[in-house]
Amino acid sequence: MSRVCIFGAGAIGGYMGAMMAHAGMDVSLVARGPHLAAIREKGLRLRIGGEEIVTRPRATDTAAELGPQDYVVVTLKAHSIPAVVPAMQPLLGEGTTVVFGVNGVPWWYFYGLPGPYENRRLATVDPGDVIWTGIGPERALGCVVYPAAEVPEPGVIEHVEGDRFTLGEPTGEKSERAKRLSEMLIAAKLKAPVRDKIRDEIWIKLWGNCSLNPVSALTGATLEQMCRDADVRALLRLIMLEAQAVAEALGVKFPIDVDKRLAGAEAVGAHKTSMLQDLERGRPMEIDALVSAVQELGRLTGVPTPNLDAVLALVKLRARLAGCYGV
Repeated sequence: MSRVCIFGAGAIGGYMGAMMAHAGMDVSLVARGPHLAAIREKGLRLRIGGEEIVTRPRATDTAAELGPQDYVVVTLKAHSIPAVVPAMQPLLGEGTTVVFGVNGVPWWYFYGLPGPYENRRLATVDPGDVIWTGIGPERALGCVVYPAAEVPEPGVIEHVEGDRFTLGEPTGEKSERAKRLSEMLIAAKLKAPVRDKIRDEIWIKLWGNCSLNPVSALTGATLEQMCRDADVRALLRLIMLEAQAVAEALGVKFPIDVDKRLAGAEAVGAHKTSMLQDLERGRPMEIDALVSAVQELGRLTGVPTPNLDAVLALVKLRARLAGCYGV
């Protein structure tokens, strides 16, 4: 049986870990603080579909206790990853695959991507190439996370919606390691398709993240409120068209148009984006992976992003003044 470690067992990692543990898989968690203490004392409790599932996976704040794994699933915020690369080393064996279930432009974006930018590093998401050199892009398996979950109290994961974790190799191949993990997640009653063009799916999610998230943090508005305000919707549309132009310059194909993507966001209703939630709770905001990286890619490809640039400047200042950026 493959050994799986969830590194950062918060809402999303806890949800995946609980589902896998409930299915009888060899899964361990790296967590910390009161959340870890509660898991150790009462088990990992998952509230889903009107019931509570209690599992008792091995949980620790010291990765060295766990040893090398077949899969390490990283479900931290992107800006948190460089700092934990040293702590992850004991989990990495010769054949370990590291799955990055992280929002935004991934640090491995140009690994195995043929063209003029192949193997280029991205300073906004991996300053100083810490992850590239410490983990290695050959270990990376892409993952687009769709579920929404919360941690209402330590040791408790509350599932809100969604059950899909789309997997894909940076090189585009349908590898055995991707298929094996997909089979494990499916056995845990999760959806886990393997895509040969994972970057296309990354951009569909990022399309909304790079526009809706910063504007929501600046305005305090929900998805519904932003999309129903004609002037704000027009601004969101401009930012998304800029992002689309950047992505298409990198060879990405969009299966839907910008208006359909906005309609989908509006249909979610009175939901606060993750960036607005982080601001309200005084937590570090995912500005660089979701917005700054798009700007970096725009400058790399020569595609102008004036509306995104303006919103990025404002949300960075908003975050700094709140103590939620660069920490």
